[in-house]
Amino acid sequence: MPLTDTAIKNAKAQAKVAKLSDGGGLQLWIMPNGAKLWRMAYRFDGKQKKLAIGPYPGVDLKAARAAREAAKEHLRSSRDPSEQKRLDKVAKQESRAATFASLATELREKKAREGKADGTLEKFDWLLGFANDDLGRRPIGEISAAEILAVLRKVEKRGRLETAKRLRSVIGQVFRYAIAAGKVANDPTLALRGALAAPKPTSRAAITDAKALGGLLRAIDAYEGQPGTRAALQLMALLFQRPGELRFAEWTEFDLEEAVWIIPAKRMKMRREHHVPLPTQAVAIIKELREFQDRSPLLFPSLRSASRPMSEVTMNAALRRIGYAKDEMTPHGFRASASTLLNESGLWSSDAIERALAHQDQDAVRRAYARGKHWDERVQMAQWWADRLDVLRSGAIVLPIKAKTA
Repeated sequence: MPLTDTAIKNAKAQAKVAKLSDGGGLQLWIMPNGAKLWRMAYRFDGKQKKLAIGPYPGVDLKAARAAREAAKEHLRSSRDPSEQKRLDKVAKQESRAATFASLATELREKKAREGKADGTLEKFDWLLGFANDDLGRRPIGEISAAEILAVLRKVEKRGRLETAKRLRSVIGQVFRYAIAAGKVANDPTLALRGALAAPKPTSRAAITDAKALGGLLRAIDAYEGQPGTRAALQLMALLFQRPGELRFAEWTEFDLEEAVWIIPAKRMKMRREHHVPLPTQAVAIIKELREFQDRSPLLFPSLRSASRPMSEVTMNAALRRIGYAKDEMTPHGFRASASTLLNESGLWSSDAIERALAHQDQDAVRRAYARGKHWDERVQMAQWWADRLDVLRSGAIVLPIKAKTA
């Protein structure tokens, strides 16, 4: 006869263990000390066994019956309920040990093994810095969409809408890695699509007027801060590569005899080795830099550690110090300056300019064909651009350059 709540409450302890049956193998054991424990008797592989379900009233009658049905389902699937309980307990313990921070670290290590650019890894670390205080020590399987949204809202309230958007994406990467590792079943960031304010697309500030660019070059030359910072800005103007590509530059990448800088694929946005012709002005700056900077494999080490590069904040701060606001000029803006004025000159093919900027052609066949082309033109263009900057720096009258006619 099935048990009732009343019968269970009224059951009294006896000198020996008393067993009350609910049917289907489910029993309530009344211990001599008065404790009431749920057990289930069953057979597996021809052996009589028992499953400990839990104490009453912590596990009530309804919950005990549900546990009995779950155990029967395991038996129908040829699984030992007691062994399955042990495995579930181990999995739960492992799940609690799998924190958000530990999975994020594993994902970062995977990205590093895959050869992701140092700048990409640096950005990954920076973004996760916004989440680690709140989520880092939490078991990843227990983190809800609401918790993640609270973290994102903190960033959003500071007006950093684009950062909040990218942070959601990075947190999602960690969860998708955790899914692949068998630590969680789903990615809660998917439920947050559309929950954040959409950032307004903005272009990086850049000076594209020739006369104004000349003024900026003079201000950089007069910069009284760290010589390495001044040299970095001068080379940004001359070579117009991405700031991260220059900040992480190592001495071994430069062949000053051949006047070429070879940026390894791992540091390029498009993951392809990139060759940059060096005009004589750039070679001179690099040689001068070498004279007072020989403590690090990096051209532009951080003042705090010779093994780490200067941050983009350093170059940005230098621009602010010489009087250029963030809506006037950024380190990345030197690329737009060069692109605009080189195209306006009419002297150089758009293909050569795009190759100099390391932009990827959308046509894969054309991209493969063009990879080795335009080098001679790029060498000439690099020296012309450096000479042109010297003219602008001098404050000479800037006359428009007309394109050559056929």
